[in-house]
Amino acid sequence: MSNFALVLNQARQKDQCLVLPGAYDALSARIIESQGFEAVYLTGAGFANSGLGVPDIGLVTVSELRDHVARVSDVVSIPLVVDADTGFGNAINMRRTIRMLERAGASAIQIEDQVFPKKCGHFSGKDVISLNEMVQKIHAAVDARDSNELQIIARTDSRAVFSLDVALERAAAFKEAGADIIFVEAPESIEEMRIIGKSSDLPLVANMVEGGKTPLKTVEELSALGFSIALFANAALRSAQKAVTETMAELKKTGSTNGVLHALSGWEDRQNAVGKSYFDELESKYSTEESL
Repeated sequence: MSNFALVLNQARQKDQCLVLPGAYDALSARIIESQGFEAVYLTGAGFANSGLGVPDIGLVTVSELRDHVARVSDVVSIPLVVDADTGFGNAINMRRTIRMLERAGASAIQIEDQVFPKKCGHFSGKDVISLNEMVQKIHAAVDARDSNELQIIARTDSRAVFSLDVALERAAAFKEAGADIIFVEAPESIEEMRIIGKSSDLPLVANMVEGGKTPLKTVEELSALGFSIALFANAALRSAQKAVTETMAELKKTGSTNGVLHALSGWEDRQNAVGKSYFDELESKYSTEESL
């Protein structure tokens, strides 16, 4: 398990906002690492969309998520921040979820206070559990981790359900319960973001959802507002979706991909992205062919 706390602390010491891109599968995680990012976010919405072909409405199971984390952990070396939704049940379920995901390779785990089945943080019709229940789930998460290096990110969706004041009250209680990082989801104005940014001395997450409820700001602007983590959870998935749609439309229309070759990864780029040369070396090392 890589140390996300160390990476985050190094960024905070430089007064920088850590950029956290979202990966939806192992290949997108490898690409993110290859571009020099210091950590990767395993988006729950992205996994539901890409892995199951369904919306982010709580249909992923904990065992599916564990296997997903293990696959990504096997091919990247940067810390994995894992979206664990509501923890897949009550406080007892939360204990099991934390243990499973930590052992699979998670370096930080995000949990939230929505009622199960949860919804995307920028969907309407959300609801949240009681504050006491969420506090106990955070206690369970903290108690369950094998290493104190595993960071617990506590998210509240209560801004959309009640008010920003309630969300801030919950965030303060999450800190007291032992959360390492605070995530107030879906503020709706720059002023609300500014208030959140001044609300805690713990690291704070800003979620940049293109087309969502929160104003889109640059990483530098988010840092100035008081946020330590700039989350871009589904930029990779949405860019891939658009590219695939356009390529398939061209193939259907013309019967060829010649018109979109400029938009496709080159043959060598594709092999480099999945580390083919490394496996070529392994084949050579373990070859059963005798040299002449």
